[in-house]
Amino acid sequence: MTEVTSSIISKKAVILLSGGLDSATAAAQAIADGYEAIALSFRYGQRHERELLAARQVADALKIKEHFVVDVNLAQWGGSALTDTNIDVPTEGIQAGEIPITYVPGRNTVFIAIALSLAESKGAEAIYLGINAVDYSGYPDCRPDYLQAFQKLAALSSKVGVEGHAPQLIAPLVMDSKIDIVRRARRLGVPIELTWSCYQGGEVPCGVCDSCRIRDKAILEADLSK
Repeated sequence: MTEVTSSIISKKAVILLSGGLDSATAAAQAIADGYEAIALSFRYGQRHERELLAARQVADALKIKEHFVVDVNLAQWGGSALTDTNIDVPTEGIQAGEIPITYVPGRNTVFIAIALSLAESKGAEAIYLGINAVDYSGYPDCRPDYLQAFQKLAALSSKVGVEGHAPQLIAPLVMDSKIDIVRRARRLGVPIELTWSCYQGGEVPCGVCDSCRIRDKAILEADLSK
């Protein structure tokens, strides 16, 4: 009698894990969707490098076994309050139709390109991103049409894409409000207290930058609506 052995081959997803609430929630969603998560974070010259500690802590809490941190210094040429300490982080909100100075030129394009390389190398079927087009700061690289365009590039630019198996770019939060994200995070067991969203580089969140205010307001509203 021949003994038949079987092994369970799990599907994999690369997670762009900044350490913030949105990316942590996207990571937890990927795991809930049945993927083995591979975390990818970036040290890109951000003034709030404190988020990388949060990324490591979140990855550990979610039991993510592989976590890559890539250095790509976007601060060399400045152009953003997040990478140039000579530019003040705005604290007075966002003007309608204005792309704020916290936008980092080309950041998501660079990050997703590297994620595609990692995904192809690891045989990952998907890339999860925590980008959001509702309660966001007006960034052009956080929109559904941007993702759709990049998905076409993924199909054209890789061996697996040419073979018809390009990793899928999945943005589960893209149309969620911030309060929806907080509620989803809680349902998925995200350790919200470990995440870091502040644009400033201090030891504690500033509470007044756009990211802090949007996050704090959503958490308060979620608490009040329980």
